[in-house]
Amino acid sequence: MGKLLAVALVGMAAALVGERLLTLRKRANASREVDPVELPNCWLIKGIERGSEDIEILPNGLAFISSGLKYPGMQSFAPDKPGEIFLMDLNEENPRAVELRISRGFDLASFSPHGISTYVDEDDSVYLFVVNHPHLKSTVEVFKFSEDDSSLVHLKTVKHDLLSSVNDIVAVGPDSFYATNDHYFFDFILILLEMFLGLTWSNVVYYSPKEVKEVAAGFYSANGINISPDGKYIYVADILDHNVHVMEKHANWKLTHVKTLQLDTLLDNLFVDPHTGDIWTGCHPNGMKLLFYSPENPPASEVLRIQNILSEKPTVTRVYANNGSVLQGSSAAAVYKGKLLVGTVFHRALYCEL
Repeated sequence: MGKLLAVALVGMAAALVGERLLTLRKRANASREVDPVELPNCWLIKGIERGSEDIEILPNGLAFISSGLKYPGMQSFAPDKPGEIFLMDLNEENPRAVELRISRGFDLASFSPHGISTYVDEDDSVYLFVVNHPHLKSTVEVFKFSEDDSSLVHLKTVKHDLLSSVNDIVAVGPDSFYATNDHYFFDFILILLEMFLGLTWSNVVYYSPKEVKEVAAGFYSANGINISPDGKYIYVADILDHNVHVMEKHANWKLTHVKTLQLDTLLDNLFVDPHTGDIWTGCHPNGMKLLFYSPENPPASEVLRIQNILSEKPTVTRVYANNGSVLQGSSAAAVYKGKLLVGTVFHRALYCEL
């Protein structure tokens, strides 16, 4: 009887493991191969060699690009080099990426920039919020941008127990923001376990100097986050659930679910066109290739444009797709006056004229 029970328990465990592995492969789109969508006028941006994980463009055409992310379990082509923030002026005929100087006193050696967001104050001061992972921790760094000498002045570092595994951020004031925690854990092994078990412990947190609180929860892995041009809605990409959540923002900063747009790819960062309200996103067609990197079979890139997301039938267009031969692991897409920037987690960055 004891042997029969042991065999039954082993069989049940094996069945559970098999089911979980199949579910994880499905969430990672492990079998998907991307169909190419080419754009005629594109080239790789010189000087960006170690990723361009997130991109933020000011209304005047200045684009900030985060580079050099070091993240648990993720490929890095230069793990010993500190991260960087690049600036591009998209008003130039041939824009180039220039590394921004960061003020003294900031710990550059451990700089590992992830998601970024800008906030333009009433006096036209520009604040850059940067998710950072120094020593495999999570912080938010707040900088003030000085256009005169192309530099960033570090103002403060934000740490909080609720900001435990921050991925992306959207600023809603000079010292306040929404942030996504993409996992409950930050250790790579525990992250894999969290994904394996299919736990929905990821969330969105609101931060201000006076108040820090969870405002939305129940995500598999909340990733990119942004705000509608009218400030009424927050958009959250759940990368492992292949969707974008539309959340209504309330006066107490809480978020309530309005709708979910389901897609067939792993959405990363979200960029909102301030003029049209269109959402542009860099996506991972096959997440398994991103997690288990092989130069012989690199992760593909995909850019989607989502129009009229609040309507009953939003329009979703695949603007660009590549099998990794040109661009590997796209994580961001942003537009300005017919110019498209496509960023990646750890690879290059692409500039296209639409």
